[in-house]
Amino acid sequence: MNAEIKKHWETIYQTKQPNEVSWTEEKPSVSLDLIHSFNPSKSAKIIDIGGGDSKLVDYLLAEGYSDLSVLDISEAAIDRAKKRLGKKAKQITWIVQDVLDFKPKEQYAIWHDRAAFHFQTEEKTINSYLNLVSKAVSGNVIVGTFSTDGPTKCSGLDVKQYDETGMKSMFESRAFKNILCKRENHLTPMGAIQNFVFCLFKKVWVEHRGLG
Repeated sequence: MNAEIKKHWETIYQTKQPNEVSWTEEKPSVSLDLIHSFNPSKSAKIIDIGGGDSKLVDYLLAEGYSDLSVLDISEAAIDRAKKRLGKKAKQITWIVQDVLDFKPKEQYAIWHDRAAFHFQTEEKTINSYLNLVSKAVSGNVIVGTFSTDGPTKCSGLDVKQYDETGMKSMFESRAFKNILCKRENHLTPMGAIQNFVFCLFKKVWVEHRGLG
């Protein structure tokens, strides 16, 4: 785990309220719509990568989804989400970990990542992330990053912007088929507009046949 990055995010969540950070959404409508587009069963394994204190799990719980996980590097963010959910927090699997250190013991039907992947800015870490997704996902991937028309930084950290072609090439290189990509403008609590590109992918199972 990158200790400096962890410290950065712990400080953010310990010192700032949701209305003071750019990524806050009162209702994560885009993410919910994209998850619904897969028509998953209520028992589908869904993980929110870099979920922090996002309200995505609140809405998924309310809709009856029963196998939900949230991964975030910040314990303070996870604690904030647990406090908000109260007793319902026990229905979520909480994972405090850098995503690159994550070694899942199961595969997920839906891997959701809004604004975590774009913090991987070096080829080595990008490849590590993609290799992890390839191993951890049995179904579908939703990834949202700042687009080439979006910001170049988030919370003081550099990000890697993507367009639709760049995003497709990344995940299609790991046996995922692109379903769609779309642009969305996010209105921050401070009134700024951030342009995102969201892409959906489906795992492609390659059958290996023997010659004999």
